[in-house]
Amino acid sequence: MSTQATLSLAYSPCPNDTYIFAAWANGLLPDAPEIEVILEDVEALNEAARKGRHALTKVSYGAIPYLMDRYRILRSGGALGRGCGPLVVAKPSANGIVPALAALKPHARIAIPGELTTAYLLLRLAHQRPIDAVPMRFDRIVDAVAAGDVDAGLIIHESRFTYHTHGLAQVVDLGAWWEGETGRPIPLGAILVRNDLPAGDARGLDSVVRESLAFARANDTAVAPYVRAHAFEMDEAVMRAHIGLYVNEYSNDVGQEGIDAVRTLFERAAASSLIPAKTTPRFV
Repeated sequence: MSTQATLSLAYSPCPNDTYIFAAWANGLLPDAPEIEVILEDVEALNEAARKGRHALTKVSYGAIPYLMDRYRILRSGGALGRGCGPLVVAKPSANGIVPALAALKPHARIAIPGELTTAYLLLRLAHQRPIDAVPMRFDRIVDAVAAGDVDAGLIIHESRFTYHTHGLAQVVDLGAWWEGETGRPIPLGAILVRNDLPAGDARGLDSVVRESLAFARANDTAVAPYVRAHAFEMDEAVMRAHIGLYVNEYSNDVGQEGIDAVRTLFERAAASSLIPAKTTPRFV
């Protein structure tokens, strides 16, 4: 790679991201370029990418239609898969009944982890009815639903493993809905590289992400403290379950199946006028 300057690399503190990037962030890859690591919530990452702030950044696929003028998508490091979609959760009624998604009242107040998240895009695709979205950081949503501040919550990341401990129940699994509708894996998040980096450098960075992931898989004890230090949910079992679900074969390479899933998401969202028409993903 010709890259000499220190690159900014931004990702979330969630276990799947910190696991993938632990080796690179901690200088365990001797030939990797120097990076300045920035850890931010997923929606903060989406908003920063709209300004082109970071050379490399994790973002939601729901944000990518607004970023293609500044970035390309790496084939490695992303979050796609099956059985890993966002959930809508709510408090059961006094008689224990949990409403179906279609039964939520018009303009229900639903806490969401951000307007540019893939989770919110999927909710609008599945629900097709007006809601009053209440954006908040993802780790605050479960408490807001449990407190009755909102009618329901759209949860991602570690919250899908812990919501039941707060007395909440699942309204709908949007990942299962997506897979049932399309038969494709669900594209949640991706690593982007800014367009001002040459194509050769971008491909080299893609390889470094893949190398960092391979190091983590081969040296779990070396990366685990870094992952644990940044996890919102400190329970070891939850952290391991999170990595096991979101770090999979698509994290190494999105593959044609993953690319087709992204195209299907964009086509359906454009057909519903939720993103700009003819949005085309550009991969490195």
